[in-house]
Amino acid sequence: MSDSYKSTDPLSPEQLIRKYQSGIWRYLRVLGCEASLADDITQETFLRVIRKGFEQYNDSATAGYLRKVAYNLFISVMRREGKNVVTDDIEQLDASWNKWAGADNGDALLDMLRECLEGLSERARNALDLRFREEHTRSAIADHLQITEHGAKNLMQRAKKQLRDCVEHKNQAEFT
Repeated sequence: MSDSYKSTDPLSPEQLIRKYQSGIWRYLRVLGCEASLADDITQETFLRVIRKGFEQYNDSATAGYLRKVAYNLFISVMRREGKNVVTDDIEQLDASWNKWAGADNGDALLDMLRECLEGLSERARNALDLRFREEHTRSAIADHLQITEHGAKNLMQRAKKQLRDCVEHKNQAEFT
């Protein structure tokens, strides 16, 4: 890369971590990494990069490099544990990550999701909260909402579709 791509103000290790940590963690989760392992690999990613004497060019290159280091660490851990990781096409995954997460590590996307969640009915938000935050079974959700298990399934499917459509619409609107 030419010097014109170099960052004029290199980030301190603390700034580097603060700026990219959540994005690396989210990326590892997209790869299928469990949350506690994603914590460990995220930390190890920054330790390796900082020890190596990383030279920053621009935000996109920095994020890409950190993702590559995290990816390689994840694959190494999985191999040591004798587990296979199925990622058909890492370039396609990276392209999807860049499309959805962008330069802000997915923060704007999460803001969009929060806005879209507010557009759901209270009942639908409650069902999704019970399922994804509290990890209740569909049967427990149905009991809590006083509906059938099939009704709970349909409610959550409709809510997830509404969220997906809303986020996609907001994301497209941001880029047009």
